[in-house]
Amino acid sequence: MQSTLDKLDLKLLAELQKDGRLTNSELSERIGLSPSQCSRRRARLEDDKVIRGYRADIDRQKMGLGLLVVISVTLATHNRDNAKRFARLLADLPEVLEAFSLTGEMDYHLKVATHDLAALSHFVNEVLLPHDSVQHVKTSIVLNVLKDFEGVAVSAH
Repeated sequence: MQSTLDKLDLKLLAELQKDGRLTNSELSERIGLSPSQCSRRRARLEDDKVIRGYRADIDRQKMGLGLLVVISVTLATHNRDNAKRFARLLADLPEVLEAFSLTGEMDYHLKVATHDLAALSHFVNEVLLPHDSVQHVKTSIVLNVLKDFEGVAVSAH
């Protein structure tokens, strides 16, 4: 169920995406509501799961994860059980930053961060390929990130 969002909700969401640590007083200054109104709106958006949580935006390179890779995966068989086995595998792999189930030639695209080529080789050859759910893996090393995720487009027209 999608909640009805008004212009003030959208402004509040836009500001929280820029800085999730904003206090209700700071939010009130930015969107033109009282701190108590901001608090109620934020609580409602959290209760409705529009705001799913708050987290730190960590620089992966400063964490030693300088190699970013897109890995395309084709499953060995196409059935619900195999897809579930693959999903369980991914859930336990911290190298996988994002995973997408797709239509088209490949079944999944994974966004993976590793320390270096040796770590990538281990990940592909010792983790992905031996798994019984996986038939084929294709890796593409990211040369440059042209646009990184900065939040969901929020427009308060």
